[in-house]
Amino acid sequence: MSKAIGMAEYKTVSAGVLAADAMVKAADVTIIEAQTVCPGKYIVLICGRLSAVNAAVETARTQHGAQLIGSFVLGNPHASIFPAIYGAAVVENIQALGIMETYDAASIIVAADAAAKTAIVDLIELRVARGMCGKSYLMLTGEVAAVEAAIERARSAAAAEGMYLDSSVIAHPDAQIRNAIL
Repeated sequence: MSKAIGMAEYKTVSAGVLAADAMVKAADVTIIEAQTVCPGKYIVLICGRLSAVNAAVETARTQHGAQLIGSFVLGNPHASIFPAIYGAAVVENIQALGIMETYDAASIIVAADAAAKTAIVDLIELRVARGMCGKSYLMLTGEVAAVEAAIERARSAAAAEGMYLDSSVIAHPDAQIRNAIL
């Protein structure tokens, strides 16, 4: 995996595709994902060396800022981010369940990274604006105190960008909930 990831999220598909093209032309980065998400927004997720990702995301912000919803650059993202995004996280037991929602796609990834680096938790899922009218959510598990600390840190990260929507922690969720999630 590369040392950094970055994202730009746009209000329109047209602006998003233009920005994606500008990003890969501006620096040596690789597109991990570039696609339309609900409700007709466009996200571009890239990886590469930190300096290249910074340059690419800055190009997107500068050249196509009028339609930009949000963006980020993360150096050394937590290893659990990608399995959670792609539904490949392996979690065998849910002790406590933390859930957090945001209004956008970019802030949920930053919040998940912050949560995973705050406490010993396992990311279960990162739903990035698909089927949610542009909102996103994360689910994580661990010991109750760890989940509470991770969700609080994630909430703070999303709130700093004005994109925090809601969150909750369930200590020892019912078996039916655990089965539905896993």
